[in-house]
Amino acid sequence: MRVFHKVLINLVVLVIFLVLFYVYNTSDSTLNRNSIDEAMAPASDGSKPRQSASYFPSTSDSAPKEEVNVWCIFTKAAGNAPMKYKLSTFSHSLLENAGSVTVSLHIIVDTSSQRVAQEILRSVKETLKKPMKIAFYDVNQIAKDLKSLVAAMQPHFSSQPGSYYSDSLFFLSLGLHRIAPITMSRAAMFDIDTKLQSDVGKLFQLFESFGNDTLFGLAPELSPVYRHVLYLYRSKNPTSKIGDPIMNGGYPGLNSGMILFMLDRLRNSSSYPQLVHASNVTALAKKYSFKGHLGDQDFYTLLGFERPELVSVLPCNWNRQLCTWWSDHGYRDVMSQYAHCEGKVHVWHGNCNTPIPAT
Repeated sequence: MRVFHKVLINLVVLVIFLVLFYVYNTSDSTLNRNSIDEAMAPASDGSKPRQSASYFPSTSDSAPKEEVNVWCIFTKAAGNAPMKYKLSTFSHSLLENAGSVTVSLHIIVDTSSQRVAQEILRSVKETLKKPMKIAFYDVNQIAKDLKSLVAAMQPHFSSQPGSYYSDSLFFLSLGLHRIAPITMSRAAMFDIDTKLQSDVGKLFQLFESFGNDTLFGLAPELSPVYRHVLYLYRSKNPTSKIGDPIMNGGYPGLNSGMILFMLDRLRNSSSYPQLVHASNVTALAKKYSFKGHLGDQDFYTLLGFERPELVSVLPCNWNRQLCTWWSDHGYRDVMSQYAHCEGKVHVWHGNCNTPIPAT
């Protein structure tokens, strides 16, 4: 009888163990699936995007890779086929060229654009089957949080009110350190009219070349736009190299189609808050007789000339711009000097809605 009771007890324990094991495994997989779906869903009230994240698991058994944080802005996309195509091209190229790292993609959106982005990124994920984290950030809330910074920039670096670059979102990169999670120390931001040709992990290796004071990294502007904008300053300072092409020993300005950020340094900097203060921005614009129209890019250009230790000029092939607009507007004779860029192209930038090469 005792033997029977002992066997019975062992059987009961075994059944309980098997039931608990089954419940644990099925509930865990359900949790993972639901958390992905919920993170990719619009805000429950349908009013605005919330910050959210999702993880697309890898099918590979390889060791975990370094995670890199990539940002972009994707707004006013509903019913906008070109915008959808650009995000699809950019995100596909980003993941396709992420062999050495895992990408964490941070997208600044409005409500309708978030829904569009979700569909595009699901398609990219299903096609490439690579790991990816995604987070969405509400552009309207960010604009409110950075209102004073934007107000300092707009009078000097915007075109006429109501035009494309007068929108506050074209200054948001200047406050990325205030938007990004406090644990994020480095990041890259891309315009979505870009296409990667090389591993994004190699881009992040460029941080190692930064100086001790460097806050930003940008590639040079490959057009004579600042030769044009700075004509008054150049006429008063004929020996200045600002606005000249690099191949002639000049400083043509910077292009913000791709930016590297030292976020931790920006948060801890005592000088940067002063540099973006309205009074100092006004003084800087006045010093260079500057009235621009390209948003944050204009400020980075002046900052790089005024305080070169704060800005690292990256190789041009990490932001190979394709726009030729200035060639048809008075600068055909010098355009080739500005557009000169040797070496393998790592990132194509189809600015001015210029088609990006297929390969």
